[in-house]
Amino acid sequence: MTPDDLKSIVEGALFAAGKALSVEQLQALFEEGAAPDTGSLKAVLSALMADYEGRGVQLQQVASGWRFQVRTEVGPWVSRLWEERPQRYSRALLETLALIAYRQPITRSEIEDIRGVTVSTQIVKTLLERDWIRVAGHKEVPGRPALFATTRGFLDDFNLRSLADLPALADIRDLSEIAAELEQVNHE
Repeated sequence: MTPDDLKSIVEGALFAAGKALSVEQLQALFEEGAAPDTGSLKAVLSALMADYEGRGVQLQQVASGWRFQVRTEVGPWVSRLWEERPQRYSRALLETLALIAYRQPITRSEIEDIRGVTVSTQIVKTLLERDWIRVAGHKEVPGRPALFATTRGFLDDFNLRSLADLPALADIRDLSEIAAELEQVNHE
């Protein structure tokens, strides 16, 4: 198999998948013994990133792997293809998500103590349904409250490779700024 053949197979698979694919998932496309090594695949992915530089779509690495996505700069035009508007999230939901992202694992009562208001069941339910948070365990205190943490889905949806890609807390003054930052990333 030539490098160009490998590049075409990887490009086609990433377009067809409609989701991020890891290097291991890309290797699994090939028969046993014929799978390219990790270095070859990473070289192909780098070459594809360069090929799509400055175009309407880009190859993006996220927590779950690699995916093609629309560039932020052309998003406003592409979004007109769909009649529905992007979902808007309440400030309370975004603040709750920000607290979980920065303080995980964290309990609901700890979030309430920081925010100074009750966290509605609907907010937690929405975050769980969006696959942005998960129950990461239970705190060893009476009542054993759930400990919440973010998911790979959160990282993928917000174009993050890891939590280290979140803006530094020192750069953000309050929860409303964190929520605004998360909302802006989500709409890109």
